[in-house]
Amino acid sequence: MEDRKHFFYLNLGHFLDHFFLLIFATAAALALIHDWGMSYGQLIPYSTAGFIAFGLFSLPSGWLADRWSREGMICVFFIGIGMASVGASSAQSPLGIAFWLFILGVFASIYHPVGLALIAKGGQKMGRDIAVNGVWGNMGVGFAAFVTGLMIDYVGWRAAFWLPGLISIGIGILYFAEFRENILVKLKGGDALVTPEISFMGKNNEQLRRLMIRVSLIIFFTTAVSAVIFQSTTFALPKVFDERLATISDSASGIGFMALFVFAVASFAQLVVGQMLDRIGPKKVFLAVSSLQLIFFIMFAGQFGWMALFVATLFMLGAFGQILINDYVIGKMAKSEFRASIYGVRFVISFAVWAVVVPLISLVHQDYGFDILFYILAACALAIFFAASMLPKNLPTLVPA
Repeated sequence: MEDRKHFFYLNLGHFLDHFFLLIFATAAALALIHDWGMSYGQLIPYSTAGFIAFGLFSLPSGWLADRWSREGMICVFFIGIGMASVGASSAQSPLGIAFWLFILGVFASIYHPVGLALIAKGGQKMGRDIAVNGVWGNMGVGFAAFVTGLMIDYVGWRAAFWLPGLISIGIGILYFAEFRENILVKLKGGDALVTPEISFMGKNNEQLRRLMIRVSLIIFFTTAVSAVIFQSTTFALPKVFDERLATISDSASGIGFMALFVFAVASFAQLVVGQMLDRIGPKKVFLAVSSLQLIFFIMFAGQFGWMALFVATLFMLGAFGQILINDYVIGKMAKSEFRASIYGVRFVISFAVWAVVVPLISLVHQDYGFDILFYILAACALAIFFAASMLPKNLPTLVPA
């Protein structure tokens, strides 16, 4: 992305999007179970409405961005999600926080279809840019656990909502001041329709159409299954660590710091994946990443203490590494003026799955324990491996108009 200042704001947005979405996961696991006298399994379903909104509103967010202003929608995101988080800090009951998490999910739905549409504009370095942006998002996941744990230990869980909320509102005001002219300008298309790479030259339109359908079906399938893995690992990890790392630390801030450590180390897998996507394409990368996940999810079952921390770091390398592959493929194939809408469809699928995964975690944890959850995730990784094996070696991709 040429405008590095804008890229920095978009990276901040990705950080905050994942940060806000996972404050409740840590607060529920480490504080609200005591303050509200409820079990972890009873509390986490109250976040479901937020994840439903996160998915449900992704498509209209992308549609509106394509027809109004992508910069304008990013400004609405910063201010809106900040206000919703401040509101969540005032909740006095599970239903109250569920309401504010729903509002937060509405504004959180803006970032992915719109932010990625601004970043994924093609070019030889697109994989790198998506990877860097992905690292920021994953660091938001990690810092959500750490900052929330820190707040719980020293000032209370409510500050974990209102303080970042005020910061986000401030960033939104700065963003508007910096890009107000862009916010008022109608989007202009700049990319051509999809055309085949050299390896597909000479194939007729019917063959190309079949190829596009096959790739699209694989993208949407792997999007859904990858979402199960990403949501399960990022949402449940603070509670998993609370149960399995008690011999290392028993404080909220200590558990949060270890989650941050794992997420931070794993985030940099995206930089490697981004470079490999630019060099060898998505098929081989997908196969390698899904293989790693399959191995380490199976290994994690039954692990405690330092070995659990080590294996968790390894499977998170795969979980974080895989999430930008579909975004890369869409960025290569989608026409500019429809890109945010297409990303919206992709994230409707992802976030609809996220909403289902939260009650799944609750059910599995209460009835079977976390080992069964990780066997389910291993099966998901195997499904991704088989789907990725059906991708073509080279993809239809954008060429300059």
